[in-house]
Amino acid sequence: MRILVLDDSPGVGLAIAAALTSGGCEAAVALNSSTEAYEVLALNFEIDAASGTPPAELMLIPPGPRPTGRDGRAWNNRDPAGVVKFFQDRGLDIPFDIEHATELKAPKGEAAPAMAWVKSLQARPDNSIWATMEWTPKGADMVMNREYRYYSPAIIHDKKTMDIIGIKSVGLTNTPNFAVPALNAETKQEETPMLKKFLVALCLPETTTEEAALNHITTLRNDHAVALNQAKNPSLDLFVPRAEYATALNRADAAEGKLKAIETATTETAINTEIDAALAAGKITPATKEYYVAQCRQEGGLDRFKEFVRVAPAVAADTGLDNKKLADGVALNAEEKSLCVAMNISEEDYIKANK
Repeated sequence: MRILVLDDSPGVGLAIAAALTSGGCEAAVALNSSTEAYEVLALNFEIDAASGTPPAELMLIPPGPRPTGRDGRAWNNRDPAGVVKFFQDRGLDIPFDIEHATELKAPKGEAAPAMAWVKSLQARPDNSIWATMEWTPKGADMVMNREYRYYSPAIIHDKKTMDIIGIKSVGLTNTPNFAVPALNAETKQEETPMLKKFLVALCLPETTTEEAALNHITTLRNDHAVALNQAKNPSLDLFVPRAEYATALNRADAAEGKLKAIETATTETAINTEIDAALAAGKITPATKEYYVAQCRQEGGLDRFKEFVRVAPAVAADTGLDNKKLADGVALNAEEKSLCVAMNISEEDYIKANK
């Protein structure tokens, strides 16, 4: 269960949480203040001192099975008699203090004097719960002098079912967030700016309930934990150790270098074969050999050279000297041949004469 303090006194929630947590309860506090730590709720009642005496009875829980505040929050008052029994089983009068000092100051060891005591509770047919009051002289004077005009009960309710279970204390206050008794028939949802900012930050619609938002936050936290775990322990299907990656990369580079060398040697062999064949066929001359070799080394160059040789005419006719045997292995040049013709002598006689 948790205690819901419906007041605007800052710090009350922390005190109640500390007090109840030690008793095994899960405490949650919602105050009337608009501080970031608390929701803006209202469960304040105005004290009627018009009779000239402090009220002998005060309503602590309004009528109806599901009292609803102007902020839209509602609680289930399914068992008013059970609330009364909770008070009776505790065997303690409910303190009526100033600004919830019982919840805020008492846990710190500070003074939290009561201005009145709730001596008994009564559940009426309309489900409202009323308290019989016993005022201290100081409390009576404060009320009659209008030093405090409002009071606010600290309600204990079940967190899951929102069922009201009991009343722990009541505080006199002058700072309710509404100018009229806060619990009434009005059910209009009052905007909570901080809650709206949270919903926007979570990318959730403004109509998202508190429970749905908390569930969303839990999901985000779980997803974050999973992501952190995956970052520390990445899947081997997606990642490899850096050292192994570097080794594999070096091996790949070495293999690529060897393959390139083989491809280069193979290409050079093919180029030389085609160039030699073209020379033998007289399609190119020895003077142009290096030019054609360079052209063949370009991308697609060898295929273009083959096509050129296929259609090109022979430009260097076979002189037959390769198969001609000259005396003593000596061959005449063109000028010497012309001279032999002019002198009307044979090439053999010319060679013999020039030995």
